[in-house]
Amino acid sequence: MAYRNGTYVAFHAGGTTDPTASDIKYYNTIRMWSANKKVDFSIINSHEKTGAVRDTSSRETLRRALVARLNNSKHMVLILTATTKNDIDWVPFEIAHAIDNCKIPIIAAYPDYHSILAPHLLSDYWPAALRSRITNGTARVMHIPFKQAAVLDAIEQFSVFNLSYPTDGYGYYNREAHVQWGYLNP
Repeated sequence: MAYRNGTYVAFHAGGTTDPTASDIKYYNTIRMWSANKKVDFSIINSHEKTGAVRDTSSRETLRRALVARLNNSKHMVLILTATTKNDIDWVPFEIAHAIDNCKIPIIAAYPDYHSILAPHLLSDYWPAALRSRITNGTARVMHIPFKQAAVLDAIEQFSVFNLSYPTDGYGYYNREAHVQWGYLNP
């Protein structure tokens, strides 16, 4: 059995390694928050728990590395932008393995939103692999804005070890939490 203490971050890379041309910028933001000693934010990055895999690696080598990282994770942070649903390669694979095999909750983080109070209204952002698992009831998803306080709180609360919440694919923080974080006015 794997030691499951990592945070797995999935995002649509768009076939590029240019940090300004894809959603990798959000992954790098999470890494920056975690590395900053002045910020009360820390994660165990699942991507750093296995050897580096380059874009030139074979598909099977990359698949094995992703599986190993997911198997060592307690949850997945899934960055959802307008282009994520267009990924037909690795993001659907990561979602399927995380939910079907690892049984880990998904923390769906949306950079385009300051608050999330009705996750069902964001279904246009969901890749088919996520949509089908939300619809069939196998996904446990917490929907949050991609903001530091929300991401940190979700990472601290929701894991494979906390099976009580979210119980389905439509979890979200209440309005009071958004007000407390300063995302909404009282």
